[in-house]
Amino acid sequence: MVNALQKEIVMRSSELDEPVKNIYLGGGTPSLLHSNEIDAIIDQVFQNYEVVKNPEITVEANPDDLTKQKLADLSQTPVNRLSIGIQSFFDRDLKLMNRSHDAKEAFTVLKNAKRYFNNISADLIYGIPGLTDQDWKANISQLTQLQIPHVSAYALTVEPNTALSKFIEKGLVENVNDEHAEQQFDILITELRAKGYEHYEFSNHGKPGYFSKNNIGYWTGKPYIGIGPAAHSFSVDTRSWNINNNIKYIKSIEAGKRPFQSEKLLKVDQYNEYIMTRLRTKWGVDIDEVEEKFGRYYTDFLLEQTALLIDEDLAETDKNKIHITEKGKFLSDGIASKLFMLNLNQES
Repeated sequence: MVNALQKEIVMRSSELDEPVKNIYLGGGTPSLLHSNEIDAIIDQVFQNYEVVKNPEITVEANPDDLTKQKLADLSQTPVNRLSIGIQSFFDRDLKLMNRSHDAKEAFTVLKNAKRYFNNISADLIYGIPGLTDQDWKANISQLTQLQIPHVSAYALTVEPNTALSKFIEKGLVENVNDEHAEQQFDILITELRAKGYEHYEFSNHGKPGYFSKNNIGYWTGKPYIGIGPAAHSFSVDTRSWNINNNIKYIKSIEAGKRPFQSEKLLKVDQYNEYIMTRLRTKWGVDIDEVEEKFGRYYTDFLLEQTALLIDEDLAETDKNKIHITEKGKFLSDGIASKLFMLNLNQES
């Protein structure tokens, strides 16, 4: 697999027209790789692409993967940022979500990680059945006391055919409650803001200087290359994705062919994606940029629909930018859909 990843990196080196600003090893448990394998993968990027000075290089990890030795080894690679899936500091929540680490391990890993890395992001989950607001505040407080500079937080979703979905079906666990989740979302914003974090994207909060370059790239429409099975790539008007079968992926790469499918994005698709992603960020939708990218027809439509949202106190405009209001933040995806262009034949 590592050899195939390296070959795909080389194979696609002509696809990017601008320097690489960040490298993100995610999509599973890349921390299972040995440090020499991580070195080899990153080295192929540096050898085959133009890379900015001091790029952000992140590895995703579960707490149970990050032993003291693993952290020490990672610190000797070019990796300079960790994204750790903490989720909760309460054992009952971790057990409910079928996590393989416990609360003590989560706390210990963060303390140990701080010895080697300054740039750390931790994930939390809110809206968990049985998670009181007091315990949710305790989760947030644990991260701020440890001075973790970046927090990603997500509402719990129940996937079909999981242990949690079966517990809910049998009545052993309460179902997820949207009002409960929204209340804890509001608590999160208030608590982190008081500690100097900026809510720069719907699910992401960072201290100044610690916003994720990877996240910002996604939400501001920057082109990116996804390497490996099931990895997605994006470039202005094209989206592509690799086959999600490991064996078929490796065999194809070894034969010198990238196993992928792609789709061309129509102007209306590009507009809708622009609206969806920008509204999630603190920078909002730039009306001038919409006109420059998509033309007057789209701009007029956007302004008409935005006026309706302003009447409902769900959106506001400032310096030719459209932002979601505090009232509308938890509903941002639904609000974005109200600004979508549904006339697929309109390409002017």
